[in-house]
Amino acid sequence: MNKKGIQGRTIWMRSALFLLWLSVLTGCGGTGQSQDAAARDAAGDLTVGGQETPGREDGLTVEFMDVGQGDSTLILCEGEAMLIDAGDESSGTTIQKEMQKLGVEDLRYFVCTHPDADHIGGADVIAYKFPVETLLMPELERDTKAYEQLEDSITARDIKVIHPEAGETYDLGGGSFTIVGPVEQYGQDDANDWSVCLRFTYGELGFLFCGDAEEKAEEDMLAAGVPLEADVYHVSHHGSSSSTTEAFLQAVGPSYGVISCGRDNDYGHPHREVTEALTARQVQIYRTDQLGNIFCYSDGKALNWKGECDAAADGKADAEAGFSADETAGEEASGQKYVLNTNTKKIHLPECESVAQMRVKNRREIYAALEDLLEEGYDPCGNCMG
Repeated sequence: MNKKGIQGRTIWMRSALFLLWLSVLTGCGGTGQSQDAAARDAAGDLTVGGQETPGREDGLTVEFMDVGQGDSTLILCEGEAMLIDAGDESSGTTIQKEMQKLGVEDLRYFVCTHPDADHIGGADVIAYKFPVETLLMPELERDTKAYEQLEDSITARDIKVIHPEAGETYDLGGGSFTIVGPVEQYGQDDANDWSVCLRFTYGELGFLFCGDAEEKAEEDMLAAGVPLEADVYHVSHHGSSSSTTEAFLQAVGPSYGVISCGRDNDYGHPHREVTEALTARQVQIYRTDQLGNIFCYSDGKALNWKGECDAAADGKADAEAGFSADETAGEEASGQKYVLNTNTKKIHLPECESVAQMRVKNRREIYAALEDLLEEGYDPCGNCMG
């Protein structure tokens, strides 16, 4: 090799080492802020389902943003955008940049579920920086800095504000959402129960968002008979045990549960009672404190997941089931991984073509011994296990 070739190779190697070092420094360190696309690729993204990332005009993209101990979810549906909450005061600019990265120029709807600072702290930035057609929020005022700043942005941008009522339906692209709560009036000190709760549907799939609604609000929604069934449940109140009662969880019947919470937060969210209740129902759990920004893509029939900061890059633990590493290790030790169709009672290998066509509500991923599944009444798939 000549001298120039050696020099060029040396420069290339130094550049590669520098980029590797930079990716470690800018990796998922718990700041709650989004990485750029290059850093995401270097982090080893979680991918479940193998679907390529669609453009904004294609299908549905739901991004559960990592805003620390707060909430913010972006929904892009066939070219239209909707934001639910905007984290705390430090999150506004982070959310703004993430939305701009995804090509969002305006919001059809901006939902501020309730006036707690960890949900509307960054809302003033979003309401000021992006044209907002309609802002939905409960009829509950607060004498706080976060609420006053949001009011200032609403006034400055002349944004239409609606206090939605249960039963109202709004269109978004090819999808729509129905307000399911609050269904009652609550006291001034019960801000969580005032949370605007909504059920978003696209094709055959449903997503449920309930802000910080607690047990009383959940009981009232159940008593009112509002539609709650959903494939994806954005777990209320960051996974607090004050929410997600057994009766409520049974009514929702989700296949996936997404928990927005901060790493090592002071509240201990998510609480063990909630994660155990979800696990007992075979709900796959994805957490922003473990995976960073969490993306869900759909064509209205299937769901595909991608985590920005896969805490288990080897494809285990959170990458497969959203559980903690020790829980998944215990499941792996119990047997082979299979995908069950709870409707047809068939056992499939994960790579089986039938898995991609399976309805979400009928799909169950499990580590188990084959003989145990046979005893439960399941039969092996004739294609992948024949």
